[in-house]
Amino acid sequence: MSQPTAPSRGPDSKVADHGPQIASAEEEKNARKAVVAASIGNGLEWFDLIVYGTFAVTISKLFFPTSNEAASLLLTFASFGVSFIMRPLGGIIIGRYADRAGRKAGMLVSILVMFVGTLLIVVSPTAAMIGVTASILVLVARLLQGFATGGEFGTATAYLIEYAPNRKAFYGSWQVATQGGGILLAGIFGFVLNSYLSTQSLESWGWRLPFIFALAIGPVGWYIRSKMEETPEFLATERSASPLRETFIGNGGRLWAIVGVVSLGSVGVYIALFMPTYAIVNLGMPKTVAFLSTLIFGIVMSVGSPFIGKLADKVGPARVMSWAAAGTIVVGLPAFMLLIAAPVLPTMILVELVLSVLATTYFAPLPAIMASMFPARIRSTGLSLGYNIGVTVFGGFAPFVLTWLIGSTGSLLVPGFYLVTIAIIAAGSLIVTRRVYRQA
Repeated sequence: MSQPTAPSRGPDSKVADHGPQIASAEEEKNARKAVVAASIGNGLEWFDLIVYGTFAVTISKLFFPTSNEAASLLLTFASFGVSFIMRPLGGIIIGRYADRAGRKAGMLVSILVMFVGTLLIVVSPTAAMIGVTASILVLVARLLQGFATGGEFGTATAYLIEYAPNRKAFYGSWQVATQGGGILLAGIFGFVLNSYLSTQSLESWGWRLPFIFALAIGPVGWYIRSKMEETPEFLATERSASPLRETFIGNGGRLWAIVGVVSLGSVGVYIALFMPTYAIVNLGMPKTVAFLSTLIFGIVMSVGSPFIGKLADKVGPARVMSWAAAGTIVVGLPAFMLLIAAPVLPTMILVELVLSVLATTYFAPLPAIMASMFPARIRSTGLSLGYNIGVTVFGGFAPFVLTWLIGSTGSLLVPGFYLVTIAIIAAGSLIVTRRVYRQA
């Protein structure tokens, strides 16, 4: 059995190095280029992911029609959740490949597979045209997208962090900022298309527009990544003979700690994804008002993440994330109680602002603390597995579980209870990373 492997800077390393660090102009330039290369693919893949949930109500009618609208919606969210089963597999295969062949190679594979999945959604006929085959095509497309996303976060984060000469939490936060950008774009498409298209136009062709947009951007991301150089840290690192085995056996404690830490970052995002459906179906709010929640979340996450990253470099990522987890535990239930009591635009804006600030504060330092937990020789595998297991277990089926629980219990407070429960799990996991693995 292999011995536990410590991160390359030692088992007690911390992401936030509080001493002065001055990067050369060349290092800063390379880091900024790495941000672009990692972010464009990451933002694109998250846009594809979020826009599916944003148009869940429309997609349920077109591809999963039943005599019961709630059942159709459940089937749509089930296809969303099933795709997450592929994420750990994508993390294993693409992450292992990136630890053997390079971060750049892994990022090129992930964006190519995502392109194929998105293309399949764009060209898929509806159930009215080809029957149940339409549902199968969408499911296959979602599985491909899940596989690609599974390898994207860990590989792109490793690439970004390894190019960062200093301020690793700040540079890592751009992974989260671009996810916010993807959410923002999905919200814009949802708001505009639902505001200016008739129901007939939206269902016949309008819903495909955001996927066509993503399809057009994919080759741009692939081209930019193909022109980037491999990270110096990876080139200087001895390759692991078995990254997967070394991750599970030599670094298993770190892996499962990260799974718990990821939980709230994942659920915070998917609660935001669920909000338009929750507002429309459960609270009876107009579609245009409901989609504003996605816009607000996207703006806060895309703009706020770099500022939270700077704060995390000063005081420590784990400390900032602990504050956010505690805040979520305190306000999670009251926020949904307020929204249920007054399902109007001002309340929606207030609740979404509070939840998005807490989610961004928690999520923005996450890439840096995850990267610091694994040595470079297995970093892509460790990041991909930890992140995707956490996302799959806690976040991927969240919309499905929430829709089912609301229907079963009749309680509209289900999302609040779920959010607080996950925040408690995350807070406990952060205690482990701080006390056992000495993360600041």
